[in-house]
Amino acid sequence: MQPDVTAFFDDATNTISFVVKDPQGASCAIIDSVLDFDYSSGRTDTKSADAVIAFVKDNALTVEWILESHVHADHLSAAPYIQEQVGGKIGIGKNITIVQDTFGKVFNEGTEFQRDGSQFDKLFEEGDSFMIGQLRGDVLHTPGHTPACMTYVIGDAAFVGDTLFMPDFGTARCDFPGGSSETLFASIQKILSLPDETRIFVGHDYKAPGRDDYAWETTVAEQKAANIHVGAGADKDSFVEMRDARDATLNMPKLIIPSLQVNMRAGQMPEPDEDGDVFLKVPVNKI
Repeated sequence: MQPDVTAFFDDATNTISFVVKDPQGASCAIIDSVLDFDYSSGRTDTKSADAVIAFVKDNALTVEWILESHVHADHLSAAPYIQEQVGGKIGIGKNITIVQDTFGKVFNEGTEFQRDGSQFDKLFEEGDSFMIGQLRGDVLHTPGHTPACMTYVIGDAAFVGDTLFMPDFGTARCDFPGGSSETLFASIQKILSLPDETRIFVGHDYKAPGRDDYAWETTVAEQKAANIHVGAGADKDSFVEMRDARDATLNMPKLIIPSLQVNMRAGQMPEPDEDGDVFLKVPVNKI
């Protein structure tokens, strides 16, 4: 089956969120939502999420799932806000527990922060499947960028999060805690073993040099032939050498500190203090 896919591009974070609809009904899933956050003022906004919610309501859709491809380091998830407005179960990969344990220590969260993934409604693992109306989704565990990265194969479409970018931009960084360029290479081979005609939807786009427009849809065949990092039969050793060298030159994403604290909680803010105020921590020399 070929799902109906509607994309929402967030200019501030170069993130693409997707509404994936059963073509034979009104059921849908929302993948990788965005909660707007102004770091300089510490203020949140729901403009990006409201656009997705308006689309769902205007088209009388039923949200079955709110899916996260991984714990994002470059934007905050709007999953709880969307769930409150239109329903749906929040899902992520089972290895979220590894991410929670790692960053629970980084942010000195203490024992009150649960590291068992219980903040999410569903923890997926390799081989799991789920339904969006009559449309089946299958789950691939594709770590490397983070330990919990998942690819959701829904009908003829694969939603790869940050694992792959458009062919002219390449692949995800692997230098976050728990990341691995060797593991990423293996995960990409798993994705590229899908049928050539499989549509691939990427989670970010930054417009490669020479390209005028943002893009987020490609195919397995196009990735195998033309991805500048793994296409045309690139071997593992060359990829690992290139990826590790490139990652050593990259700055941390500007929203990594708030994003990790919120996203490892399924999009919830840390618990408020006795006055109802919410605070995020800034670990010094930890990331």
